[in-house]
Formats: sequence, C-alpha cells, structure tokens
Amino acid sequence: MQTVIPSLGVGRFPSPLRMNSVSGDRIGNFVSDDIRIRYQVEEGGLEPASDLRFEKAGPRAQLFFDPGRTRAAIVTCGGLCPGLNTVIRSAFLELHHNYGVRNVLGLRYGYQGLIDGLAEPPITLTPDMVDDIHEHGGTMLGSSRGNQPVPAMVDFLVAHQIDILLTVGGDGTQRGAHEIAVEVSRRGLPIAIVGIPKTIDNDIQYVSRTFGFATAIDKAREVLAAAHAEAKGYRNGVALVRLMGRDSGFIAAGATVASQEVNFTLIPEIPLRLNGERGFLACLRQRIISREHAVVVVAEGAGQDLLQGEVARDASGNVLHKDIGTFLRDRIVADFKEHGIPLSMKYIDPSYIIRAVPANSDDSMLCDAYARQAVHAAMAGKTDLLIGHRGESFMHVPIAMATASRKTVSPESLLWNSVIATTGQPLLFE
Repeated sequence: MQTVIPSLGVGRFPSPLRMNSVSGDRIGNFVSDDIRIRYQVEEGGLEPASDLRFEKAGPRAQLFFDPGRTRAAIVTCGGLCPGLNTVIRSAFLELHHNYGVRNVLGLRYGYQGLIDGLAEPPITLTPDMVDDIHEHGGTMLGSSRGNQPVPAMVDFLVAHQIDILLTVGGDGTQRGAHEIAVEVSRRGLPIAIVGIPKTIDNDIQYVSRTFGFATAIDKAREVLAAAHAEAKGYRNGVALVRLMGRDSGFIAAGATVASQEVNFTLIPEIPLRLNGERGFLACLRQRIISREHAVVVVAEGAGQDLLQGEVARDASGNVLHKDIGTFLRDRIVADFKEHGIPLSMKYIDPSYIIRAVPANSDDSMLCDAYARQAVHAAMAGKTDLLIGHRGESFMHVPIAMATASRKTVSPESLLWNSVIATTGQPLLFE
C-alpha cells in the first residue's frame, strides 16, 4: 500500500525549535524523513505478514513555511468529543509560541466556516482566548456535520490567505480534508492540509487510539456502576445501557472490561439473535432466574438488521441507525411478560453526556501530542495526511488510506475475548 506523504516542496527555512540532530546530548532531536514506523509488530502468528511502514511524525529541521509569514487555521467538525478544546489550545500554542506563527484563525462551525456568509466569520486566536478552554467540554469553535462545496472551500482558503489548515474530525471530516487537498494540488497551491483524528468510537484505521476514547470509557464505567446498583436494588432488575458505537463496538467493549459488572455486551460486529433457545432473550431469562439481576450494554449500531424502516443518512453521509436501545428495552419487557416473569427494567442512555465532558488526564496528553505532531507536519510542508498512532509512536498516514475503511472490533481479538471472559455470555447468540 502506498504510504508516501505528499510534500509542498523543499524546506528552505530553519526550524526555530530548540532541538538538534545529535543523539545523547540531552536535547530533543529533529526527525528525519527517512525514519519509518513498522505498523505490524507481531510476526509468525495467524495474521499474514505485512511490511507496512509509515513515515515517523515529529519536528523537522527544515521548514517549508516561513513562520513569520505563515497563516494557519483550525477547524473542528462532526460530533462532540472529549478533548476538542485541548487540541485547539495545544495546536495554537505550538504554532504561536514555539514556531512564532502570529496569525492563527479559528474557523466557526465545521466546514460551514469555510464558506463566507454561511457561518460566523473566522476568529483570530490569542493566548488569552485559549487560556483555560481545555478545562471545558465541547469545542470553542463550534462544529457541524457534512461537507461543503470543495471548490468554494478552497476559494475561501485562498481569499483568507491561509497556508495551513488543521482539520479535527473523524473519517467523514478527513474524507473532506482529502478532497480539499486534491483540489489544492490540482490548482498548484502551496497550502498544507493535515488531519487530526477525532472520533469517540475509536474507529479510524492506523490509529491505535483516538482522543476522547479513554474519557468515554471512564464516564461509561461510572454509568455502569450506577446501572449495576439499580439492577441489584430490585428483584429481577435489568439495567439496559445504550452506549455510542455506530459501526464499531469499542466503547461498549472497553467499558465492559473496565466495569467488570456487565453480564451481556451487544456490539455491531457480533450478530444479535433475540429468539430461540440460545438467543439473547432466553439467556437473559436464565440469568434473571438464577441471579435475579443483570446489566446489559448495547452499542448504538448493534442489531440493526432487527429493525425495520427506510435507510436514512446524516449530513456527513453516515447511516442513521434506528434506536436499538428502546427497541431492545420493549422486547425484553414483552418477553418477560409473555413468560410470566416479574421484571424491573431500567433504561439508561448517557451518550450525549459522555461525549461532551472535558478530557481526562490520559486523553489530555494524547490530545496535546496529536495537535503538536500535526503542526510539525504542516510547517514542514507535508499535506494530505492524518496523524496516526501505533503504540508510543506517531506517524504520517495518507488520508485516503486512513479513510478507506473503518476499524472494528475483531471477534478473535484480546479485547472481545476479555468481554466474553468478564461477562460469561455465549460466544454467539444462536
């Protein structure tokens, strides 16, 4: 697969960062374009061997852009996610204080902010303006879903003399960023487009963990502790918790393992069968008869084949899933009534609360790293790339490669096997 990162040209300006290329002198080092990160670290197992290598992220000794003459812009798109304000703040501080870029714009309400007159005008970011934004959830710039006409967005970049655009968002946002980069290249413009991966679902390829995911697990764990208390507080108590996870069940699976109190976890990657002797409803009845309480976690994208209706899409082109939470709640209530089993049902959906909180310490560190690595790449003139993550390393991933498919939970992975071990649920509902 092609992992070469496009470049706007040769770096002609020395970096102002206090680093060098000498190892062992206790001073931070610049990163050479020749260093590669091997993506597959395990060999000799069941997975086919791969020699996929990505360019290592980090500060370069030579810059394409002259910091004193550079204008950068930051845009946040898609759903809210813990850490957005931290990313904005760290990217600004790296540009302003460390590189000496004096003109950094914040674009309002996602890609709408790249169309004059559609959203509020850009704001010029200042140190005072971003001083404490990392302490708050959401995004100070606002957000929106969906792309705008690409030629018009590029016209906006030209009209506002923007040299660097940092796009903070998920796969839909980054597909839009790729289209912008393609149009910029077609016009021969020296504008760098660099993506910072944001999705609470943790489903971007070649990114071990997106920012906000760890915070979501923390908050979901608190919800599951309360759900467990509710379930145990009543005879035949069932607490059903719906968590985010449109096409990937990472939050539901991660929160289950962190909680250790969940009895059934339902995710999009594992088929859900309700009826039959080995179906979910029969297993839940057996659990209630034997233990008199149960906690069930369902990801929003699970069991969509059980729901009827026309397929609808949001502004970003994502399929709008039917509400599996309320559907499952009603089916459980009806099934227990049919079998004459008393039931105390508690239904909890904390999705929009979880995604709107500030980042925890772990995510805050990750946000800071993603933001600064994106600035390093952009100042060096690299473009049409996403900052990827593997273990302790950050790398440059072509946007088209990162958005070609979504990362999902493998039924054979350590994560899912940990879910099976802690819940005790069947491998499959058949």
